[in-house]
Amino acid sequence: MSATSSNRTLLHIDSSILGGHSVSRQVTAAIVARLTAADPSLGVVYRDLAAEPLPHATPASMPADHPLSGGKGDAASQQALDEFLAADIVVIGAPMYNFSVPTQLRAWIDRILVPGKTFAYGADGKVAGLAGGKRVIVALARGGHYGDPVATEAGEHAETYLRWVFGFIGIEPEFVKADGIAAGQRESALEGALRSAAELQAA
Repeated sequence: MSATSSNRTLLHIDSSILGGHSVSRQVTAAIVARLTAADPSLGVVYRDLAAEPLPHATPASMPADHPLSGGKGDAASQQALDEFLAADIVVIGAPMYNFSVPTQLRAWIDRILVPGKTFAYGADGKVAGLAGGKRVIVALARGGHYGDPVATEAGEHAETYLRWVFGFIGIEPEFVKADGIAAGQRESALEGALRSAAELQAA
């Protein structure tokens, strides 16, 4: 992980296990390049969840800020939460594996959904998102096509999951999609996603 100093911070997350062959990694790099070119003072923190995976959730592996940790918690998990809380922009590479997000990304999400930090329950039982000031951009890479609502409801648990998760904490995520990668359309899917990344609103 690396960082530079700035008034505003971008957290760059990759989760693909495919290294240089990964479409989502190429797209997140293009998104970050677009945003940092528009604002060279933007500080960047990078986390590679495949190279440095967080462990699957247990009470002891939660951040110290999480009620399950009993106030003790895991230092690496607390750092992951602190990075997210400090970021103004979060760019996430999310390939779809077996119809959902990689387990490495799910483990990270388990660190940032923390009562009192990113969401809270009101007296009426309704949830209030506490992270609404952030911009989240997801580079979503999928082997097939999921534009059909029936297909999405039946077998798509990556975009639908991430929309729900970030909505739960008060954020409406943006998606840059590369679809059809395993359906003989890898190059056109990547080209389209890179074009979309280059056209992102910089603010």
